[in-house]
Parts: sequence; C-alpha cells; structure tokens
Amino acid sequence: MRLLVVFLVIVSHVFAIETSEKLFECSEIFKARKSELLIELERIDEQKQALEALKNATEDLLKDKKRKVDYEAEVVEAKRQEITEKEANIKKMLDENKAILEKLTSIKMDKVAQTFAKMKAASAASILSDMEVQDAADILSSLKPKTVGKILSKMDPKKGSELTLLLAK
Repeated sequence: MRLLVVFLVIVSHVFAIETSEKLFECSEIFKARKSELLIELERIDEQKQALEALKNATEDLLKDKKRKVDYEAEVVEAKRQEITEKEANIKKMLDENKAILEKLTSIKMDKVAQTFAKMKAASAASILSDMEVQDAADILSSLKPKTVGKILSKMDPKKGSELTLLLAK
C-alpha cells in the first residue's frame, strides 16, 4: 500500500509538474499575445491620432474656404449694389437729358414755326416742298391753322395732299 501511495504521490507530482508546465506555457502564450495586443493598441491609437489631426485640418480648411466664400459673396453683393446704383443714376441722367432734349427741340421748333409764320406763304410752300414729308408735317403742325392753309394752297397739290394726310393723323 505504501507503494501505491508512493505511486500516487509520484503520479500526482508528475501530473502537477505537467500541469504547472502547461500553465507556464499558457502564461507565456498570454504574455506574448498581450504584447502583440499592446503593439496593436499603440498602432490603433497612432491611427486614431492621425485621423483626428486630419479631421481637424480638414475642418480648419473648410472654415477658411467658407470665410473666403462669404467674403467674396459680400464683395459681389457690394459690386452688384454699386452697379444697381450706377444704373439708377444713368437712367435718371438719361431721363433728364431726354427732357432737356425735348425742351430744346420744342424751343427750336417754336423758332422754326415763328420763322415760317413770318414768311410769305409762297416762300414757305417752296421751302417745305423740298423737305422730307415728315419734317415738313412737323413744322406745319406747330403753325396756326390759318397759316397752314395759306402755305398748303401755294404748294404742289400732290405734296399738299401728302402733308394734309400726315397732319390729320
């Protein structure tokens, strides 16, 4: 029985040694795996930091671009408003010039009408007969009807009838 006890003790000791060796091997495997995982974690952390830096740089770049676009939009708006104001000023000046031109034309026509009113009917008829029909009609329209009648009676009938039709419109 002793022998059996010794045998059991030896077997349990061998088993304990074998288990201890397996535990030691497992510990070594876990240590190796732990160091691999730590290296992998460091690599992931470095990538995370690089990604964060890239994200920050991209955000800064986008902010700069947005600022530039906003500034350029303000410049464009200012130019558009300046152009609108200049257009309004030009339109105003054109309207003023048109009014002045109409006034000058009216004064000029009054003087021409006064000149023709003072002329003898035969002389006025001769001059108006040589003019463009529309110009002659404009001059006649500014004269008194009695004077127009005298001038038309001294004109060639064909030219007189053309002018009369234009005056009727």
